Amino acid sequence: MKVLICGGNGQLGWDCQRVFGKENEVAAYDLPELDITDKGRVDAVVTGFMPDVVINCAAYTQVDKCETEIELARLVNVDGPGFIAEACKAVNAAMVHISTDYVFDGAKEPPDAYTERDEVNPLSVYGKTKLEGERRVAQITDNHIIVRTAWLYGINGSNFLKTMLRLAMLNPEKQIKVVDDQFGSPTWSLRLALQLERLVQIKGQGIYHATAEGYCSWYELAVYFLKQIEVPFNIVPCTTADYPTAAKRPANSILENARLKRSDNNRMTGWRYGVDHFTARFGQQLIDEIRNM
Repeated sequence: MKVLICGGNGQLGWDCQRVFGKENEVAAYDLPELDITDKGRVDAVVTGFMPDVVINCAAYTQVDKCETEIELARLVNVDGPGFIAEACKAVNAAMVHISTDYVFDGAKEPPDAYTERDEVNPLSVYGKTKLEGERRVAQITDNHIIVRTAWLYGINGSNFLKTMLRLAMLNPEKQIKVVDDQFGSPTWSLRLALQLERLVQIKGQGIYHATAEGYCSWYELAVYFLKQIEVPFNIVPCTTADYPTAAKRPANSILENARLKRSDNNRMTGWRYGVDHFTARFGQQLIDEIRNM
């Protein structure tokens, strides 16, 4: 099988290359070689490679910047996926598109989770553009898999865990405030890549939720991770109100992998299990990278 990955240098794209590359012919592109907002370039890459599957990991994910860079957010999160969908349809390729928990408003009381059947109601420009991107893809091609995930971390690219480790190591005495009233499921991008592989294998269709099992707050995640990696830290909990941001974030980002479970195709594991294995595998590398900054 031939697999084309858009956004191949991001944390999920990076892990998708490794997972899909074991048994398939994989081509991975990212900026500047492939700008998904350039329809001509998208068409050229897709028709040049003639993939069986295209996995779109590319997105404009700087949530707060999206509030002011609205047109750029729409270009990357709506128009770009649309161009990929059109190219996929033209060559009869399946499209896997990555979406987000931000399509929901988070008004449910934890631990009540959002399933694929729940009503969407995004609060931010990022969430609105990602939802519009989902709908654009579904409108253009029936041969699609849309996967909503949340709270991703991985070895490649930037993420919350790396930020917490850097802050703790560079100034162990400084107090770090971390939000303790937003809840979600920290998801290792490698595990998500394995789940995407399974969905492609079974020729899934439509929208799926895929996050780690269980949930925690950002504060709980930071404390758990730093204890596992065994570095000193001074982290205290705070509320969302104590840490204002340009974009409004859902207080409850807990997603239920309902469709995966109903079809006995859920490959996601508990969030602590993921953090444990990620730390065991990459902890020393993460520490060394910060020491060498």
